[in-house]
Amino acid sequence: MTPTIGVFDSGFGGLTVLRALLDRLPLAHYAFIGDTARLPYGSKSRRTIARYAAESAQFLVHKQGAQFLVIACNTASALALDAIQAAVPVPVLGVIEPGAAAAHRASRSGDVLVIATDATVQSHAYAAACQALGLRALEKACPLLVPLVEEGWTNHPVTAEVIRIYLAELLDEATAMGMKPDTLVLGCTHYPLLRPLLEAAVPAGMKVIDSAEATAEAVARLFGHPATEADTPSNQRELMRQEGEDEGAQRLPPTAQVQVRCFATDSVEKFERLGSRFLNREVGPVELVDLGG
Repeated sequence: MTPTIGVFDSGFGGLTVLRALLDRLPLAHYAFIGDTARLPYGSKSRRTIARYAAESAQFLVHKQGAQFLVIACNTASALALDAIQAAVPVPVLGVIEPGAAAAHRASRSGDVLVIATDATVQSHAYAAACQALGLRALEKACPLLVPLVEEGWTNHPVTAEVIRIYLAELLDEATAMGMKPDTLVLGCTHYPLLRPLLEAAVPAGMKVIDSAEATAEAVARLFGHPATEADTPSNQRELMRQEGEDEGAQRLPPTAQVQVRCFATDSVEKFERLGSRFLNREVGPVELVDLGG
């Protein structure tokens, strides 16, 4: 049976995670929901974020038959992952632990930088995930980058200058703390669209980690490629141990056809207009759903 993977975001930035999943697991079926009626999540309380995220997760599982969930939202991954896991009876993977694990594999100095939105930085979720792996992480909020991406200024000199200023401030702070960072983690699903500008702006030799790519790689390992303890986020290790006897059920059949359905709770026209930029292909018709207030 071809598995259905549910992907959730508060908006449509998480389509970069779906894009990475499609590249690695093109034979799965996908259901993506963007809770566009209730964004931004970053201005909400933890309790409200947990309720909103759980409702979207339940829609994907109970209405769309998702057998595995990817939380393609850094804010929800940081503040509501436990609530989502408690709300649905399927495995759930967020974007933060895979990003931290990829940084751990890439870094030689043990010092990493993280750029993200205000809400994600204030949660210190990346710092905690990195610390658990023996890394020192310095986080910085970059609030101007999301609106620049949504404006379509992904290769604009203004955006390049904003990135230069943010990174200069972050590197100065790292130097003042005695850090020698060699890795930069992109802690927002909008940021992959800025990767060329970011790679041009970081010091020579610094690795740029895309948490969307890292998350897709973690999912791909779970669905058919043996993963090591170091490569697999901790909240998935027990899942793999429990389901290891039935490894064949996790492998994708060779004859399945890709199927993607996209849902939004508001702004369907905007989703369809901007979504292809994040997905790097047409998103097709987006279906409007009502999850309540």
